[in-house]
Amino acid sequence: MSQLCWNCRGLGNRPTIQELGNFVRAQDPSVVFLAEMLLDEARLGSIRDTLQFGHHHGVSKISHGGGLALFWKKDFHLSIESFSQNHIDVVINKGKDNAWRFTGVYGALETHFRMETWNLIHELQRKFSLPWLCGGDFNKLLKSHEKHGGRLRPYGQMEKFREVLDECNLLDLGYVGNKFTWSKNFPNGGMVWERLDRAVSTANWIDFFPATKMQTLSCVSSDHSPILILPVGFIVKSQRPWCFEQIWLENRGCHDTVVEVWDRAVSGSPMAAVVSKLEACQHKLMQWSKNSFCNVSVELKEKRKLLQVAEREAAQGKNVEVFMQLKSEVRDLLRLEEKMWQQRSHGHWMVSGG
Repeated sequence: MSQLCWNCRGLGNRPTIQELGNFVRAQDPSVVFLAEMLLDEARLGSIRDTLQFGHHHGVSKISHGGGLALFWKKDFHLSIESFSQNHIDVVINKGKDNAWRFTGVYGALETHFRMETWNLIHELQRKFSLPWLCGGDFNKLLKSHEKHGGRLRPYGQMEKFREVLDECNLLDLGYVGNKFTWSKNFPNGGMVWERLDRAVSTANWIDFFPATKMQTLSCVSSDHSPILILPVGFIVKSQRPWCFEQIWLENRGCHDTVVEVWDRAVSGSPMAAVVSKLEACQHKLMQWSKNSFCNVSVELKEKRKLLQVAEREAAQGKNVEVFMQLKSEVRDLLRLEEKMWQQRSHGHWMVSGG
């Protein structure tokens, strides 16, 4: 049982939907909260089906910005309590002894509207006494060390955020992985890093889930990193069985491997020779895919690990070029992986952006 929160900066394009699908398959969250989806509620049904969730609730965008969405599993007992352009508040296991709350938060981007966000958190705090978890893009720093590069944030704004959390008895859950969840690079090579996305909870929620971790994930399709809230630890997915990948046809090595096997002389009847060559092709293609073409999912996983390290170094002003190069390589691998998943679904499960 985990919760994924992400300011995805728009679900109307294929790479973002694909990367979201990767996160859902790898982490298997029970609940996904998205901010700045930039879509009307009518589009969410197809995305819900694409991600194989049972339910969803959307808050449509206003004009050209905003929009929130919540997806949850079919067998997950969740009830919507309230929502706005800045939040979706739900109760899990309502009416039972193990009931608790989750609020997906999207803090106002404009400084002069931040007080409305703080007032909203106060209002939500007064509604229930249930164990309470909040997660999302608060668009605010708690302390000065949560920013690297650029101008310092005004102390008064950070102090007000801390006061709101204290008054509502909300504790920051910390993080595993990178500290910073948002970054921006400038043409002159400079970069700014901030920790805008986080999870906070009441003490009685921590009593419910004392082993909770909040992990920062790396991504390339948004300037915000997703956060994964893990009440009971990490989930390891089993590997898929080997199969012929359509994307291999785009690489000359696949053709050469098949020709090499097929040109060999094999004794026996014609049918036995065909079966023998097919088996040999499979064996050789497995070796070739590992040694020459490489497994895209494995390479993507390794590149993401390198990207996390490079992101931390770039946040300290080191090897920014390496960080940008790795982001580009991850994007290329995501495009290759998309073709793999289109083949495996037999129905081209990715929805078209636009």
